[in-house]
Amino acid sequence: MYDINRAESAVTQQDIKISARNVQVYYGDTHAIKDVNVEILDKTVTAFIGPSGCGKSTFLRCINRMNDSIDIARIEGQIRLDGQDIYDRKVDPVQLRARVGMVFQKPNPFPKSIYDNVAYGPKIHGLARNKAELDEIVEKSLRGSALWNEVKDRLLEPGTGLSGGQQQRLCIARAVATAPEVLLMDEPCSALDPIATGQVEELIEQLRSQFSVVIVTHSMQQAARVSQKTAFFHLGNLVEYGETDDIFTKPQDSRTESYISGRIG
Repeated sequence: MYDINRAESAVTQQDIKISARNVQVYYGDTHAIKDVNVEILDKTVTAFIGPSGCGKSTFLRCINRMNDSIDIARIEGQIRLDGQDIYDRKVDPVQLRARVGMVFQKPNPFPKSIYDNVAYGPKIHGLARNKAELDEIVEKSLRGSALWNEVKDRLLEPGTGLSGGQQQRLCIARAVATAPEVLLMDEPCSALDPIATGQVEELIEQLRSQFSVVIVTHSMQQAARVSQKTAFFHLGNLVEYGETDDIFTKPQDSRTESYISGRIG
């Protein structure tokens, strides 16, 4: 089992963006996440890997309280963002999600124009004082998601009219428009073709200079390509967490080795 006390001595407090301690997640009587302890670093891509149903997406959704919307879900333990307990009653989940953006498995642009998809978050969070500032945020976000040059002449057209890969980059632009500190990505390439996947992976590499990026992926090859840290989940447990190269070439736990080699999955 991953030993957080030994691992955290290797990083400084300034490096740590998200800290989870003894996190348990229950869906009714089902114990979905068991005793997860992990430190997620800033300006780093962290990949969550593991077999289907192992808890990686469930834990990802704990980081921005998406599980709050599920009536039978119960979360115990502590998750801190920059030292603040995100499950403290004083924390507004809406404001938390402005700081912790999320991109989902299937591109889900709003039924609005390309411009309004990106402008939506800044508008509701009051991040722009006028139209000129909003225009600037929209352009910056679309440039940051490598989409500006493809859509700058059709910003008033529906976002749903874009290709699948463009829609996913639009969703990334929408997520970064609120200037988050953390970007969560739940299998963001699983619905995309190889070319669009490559574009999103290049984008992830660029985004880590600004954010802590956490990506759930079913593709071990993708985890190896895009991440610096990897966490392996199995049956609701965080089995192993460390440098991506180490996880893939010299795993410490036999379950990790079995998954990497294809014996379980």
